[in-house]
Amino acid sequence: MHYPALAPLKNAFTHLNRLGTWSADLPLRLFLAWEFFESGLEKWNGQNWFVDIQSAFPFPFNVLPADLSWQMSMWAELIAPLLLLLGLGTRFATFVLMGLTVVAISAVHWPEHWSTLSELAQGYTISDKGYGNYKLPLIYLIAAMPLLLNGSGRFSLDHLLFRRKA
Repeated sequence: MHYPALAPLKNAFTHLNRLGTWSADLPLRLFLAWEFFESGLEKWNGQNWFVDIQSAFPFPFNVLPADLSWQMSMWAELIAPLLLLLGLGTRFATFVLMGLTVVAISAVHWPEHWSTLSELAQGYTISDKGYGNYKLPLIYLIAAMPLLLNGSGRFSLDHLLFRRKA
């Protein structure tokens, strides 16, 4: 069936599809780049507090010196976001930031003690009230998934440098 009254809507969706092909990933790249870069700058300008929580890191990070972990985390949070911003090495940068986030959830954001799923669910929050606070890093992981799976899209240096010749 053909519905002439829906033609303007179909036309609008066609334009949105074209725009999305070029830039659907861009808001995720900008959001994640800002959030992680900001965290990297906090480390750059702050004191190394990893010394206090080094034993909470998962293997192999718990056996690395705290200073090395701090430097690795800081530089990952400064360089990978710049790569995201440019859309250069997007999948690699995303993978690095996702790994960093999993370590952060394990060491800092996961509740120390929980015995029921109800208690674990209380950690799904932005503020820590004794049950962890893994909501925000989980949002980062979920926001990063499309970039890991699909790459940076057409509006990126990855596309410009590595597009296939027709």
